[in-house]
Amino acid sequence: MSAHPEFLLGEFSRTLDERYRLSLPPELAEPLTAEGLDCIVAKEQLGCLSLWSAAHWQRRLDEGVELVKGKMRAGRLEGRWEEVQLLGRLLSTRQRPVQLAGRGRLVVPEGFREFLAVEAGGEVLVVGAGVCVELWQPSAWQSHLAARMPEFRALFDRLAN
Repeated sequence: MSAHPEFLLGEFSRTLDERYRLSLPPELAEPLTAEGLDCIVAKEQLGCLSLWSAAHWQRRLDEGVELVKGKMRAGRLEGRWEEVQLLGRLLSTRQRPVQLAGRGRLVVPEGFREFLAVEAGGEVLVVGAGVCVELWQPSAWQSHLAARMPEFRALFDRLAN
């Protein structure tokens, strides 16, 4: 996978088994694992987890953290320590390394299961989100779509032009 991953698209229904495993569709799993089986699962919003190539995630994280550290060294974040602490807390709890097993099988880690809000045996929607793969609790996905779909045409036009 290059610095810019493939454009990942598609929506697939999957079921979490009794061990909180699910199989990703090959068209979404293969681009994530092009640089190895290591991935990062991240909390996005309640009812949604994202899955990234570990290498791609690390590049993005390193760039962002280095910018913040540079601002700290330059004194540009004085008086904003609560925000820096909040960022640190969220970064510390937001992500976790995972590996995809054979056939793109993922075990949703404990602590992330509660955030996803899907019980064993429940349905998960696997969605290609352009630069990552997202795992959605179905009602959270429907709410997200209902809120965002009216913006689709304007968003597409802005990004495509």
